[in-house]
Amino acid sequence: MARTNSSKPARAEQAQGEDAPNPVWFKPVMFGFMLLGLAWIIVFYVSGGTLPIAALGSWNILIGFGIAFVGFLMTTRWR
Repeated sequence: MARTNSSKPARAEQAQGEDAPNPVWFKPVMFGFMLLGLAWIIVFYVSGGTLPIAALGSWNILIGFGIAFVGFLMTTRWR
């Protein structure tokens, strides 16, 4: 029986494209956006509308939901 001269183990093929797993940073960033959006809205309500940006008034709610929405959109690409 013939032996091969290679002592390296066979490498598993890495997934490419749509089947590739997410990078390590993806999940913390995704949850970070969702929590940042929630914190933005909570700070707005607790401060009586003076924080995070008083000049925006009620638009702060839309900004908070927008930030959280980016996180929720990222969940569609999570593997």
